[in-house]
Amino acid sequence: MRSKNLALALLATAQFVVVLDASIVNVALPSIGRDLNFAEHDLSWVVNAYTLVFGGFLLLGGRLADLLGRRRIFVWGMWLFAVASLAGGLAQSDVWLVVARAVQGLGAALISPAALSILATTFAEGAERNKALAVWGAVAGSGGAVGVLAGGMLTQWAGWEWVLFVNTPIGIAAALIAPRIFDESRDESNPSWDVAGAVAVTAGLALLVYTLVDANDAGWGSTQTIGLGALSVVLLASFVFIELRRRYPLIPFSIFKLRTLRGSNVIGLLLGMSLFAMFFFISLYMQQVLGYDPLKAGLAYLPLAGLIIVSAGGASQLVARFGFKPVLIPEMLAAVGLGLSFVPVTIGSVTGTKPSEAGLASGLINTSQQVGGALGLAILSTIATNRTQAVLDSGVHDPKIAFTEGFQNAFLAGGLIALVGALLALVLISSADSRQMAEEAEAGASPAVPA
Repeated sequence: MRSKNLALALLATAQFVVVLDASIVNVALPSIGRDLNFAEHDLSWVVNAYTLVFGGFLLLGGRLADLLGRRRIFVWGMWLFAVASLAGGLAQSDVWLVVARAVQGLGAALISPAALSILATTFAEGAERNKALAVWGAVAGSGGAVGVLAGGMLTQWAGWEWVLFVNTPIGIAAALIAPRIFDESRDESNPSWDVAGAVAVTAGLALLVYTLVDANDAGWGSTQTIGLGALSVVLLASFVFIELRRRYPLIPFSIFKLRTLRGSNVIGLLLGMSLFAMFFFISLYMQQVLGYDPLKAGLAYLPLAGLIIVSAGGASQLVARFGFKPVLIPEMLAAVGLGLSFVPVTIGSVTGTKPSEAGLASGLINTSQQVGGALGLAILSTIATNRTQAVLDSGVHDPKIAFTEGFQNAFLAGGLIALVGALLALVLISSADSRQMAEEAEAGASPAVPA
């Protein structure tokens, strides 16, 4: 590795853009809908297409990084992301834009696990990796809030197309710089291509995310939701069956013997459920209830973005002193907890893994968070919609009052999910792993990676 600091800056920037793109279009949606003549119920697919493909292909992206080379997959993902962003900004129809956003999601599914696995294999487990992950967490964790701010500014001053165009020069620059600063690495111990497993898990996850994001429109008890949900479970179950019978599986299930990795992925799922949807609801509240224009709505996110950056930056110091378990538990309960919890849950998700498993572990935690985000948004949207409709049916004629009560219920439900996550962290995260990591980090040692 030619320069660890430069490498970290590039990796954090890449993850920042990936996270940012899930939220940057939120404030621009009304403008996009008007210009491209979106039907109202189809507009959410500008966001959902990205989330669907991103969440569905993450595990495959992580394993491809291990097998084909982490640097190679990172570069491919960046080129794909840059070209798809350009195509999205040039979109002349609703279908064109949705397809471009789906391809963006595929690029993100290659970039994100490859970037995290490069980080995990570049920085030694312990104090060095914790500091690197603090920077990663501060930059990536703020991506959602900064995305709304950037989306508001670009939509107001330059047009909605620029929320997509802005990614193209960044993606091209990253793709050109990466080969100069990253060494190539891959998993030499598992050369096999598990095509059947890859198809089953990718189709199962993509179908699961689609079922979740469309459940609010189709109805939770509808034939579509139940049927597609059952089919996604069958596909994922068949994937488990395939993997157990293969000598070189796409996902060696031995990785789940690591208690802290298992627990971190459960907490990552709940973290996504409880906090990722808040950007969607806050954006709607500011524009539908408070009447903010896109720029004002974006600027209103500045304090939140600042708190995430500060809290994520301080999280590594807390983790080094107390371990990742106690830091994760109390900070799941507040918005600032996104910054404080993002770092320890990521550290926990790669703790004890072999270098050859870095892409897999990275794909797992990203998948947990993305599926959690899709599930959380589906559930909380249903809660908000049902409460809003109930208030209107009760005789209240002011839609702002009805919207506010719906959003309040959604945030309350998100808080309860966070509380469950905090309680589960007590029992699912290994205190021994947490203490050992803290002791080694404080001593300045880099623990050996288990064989």
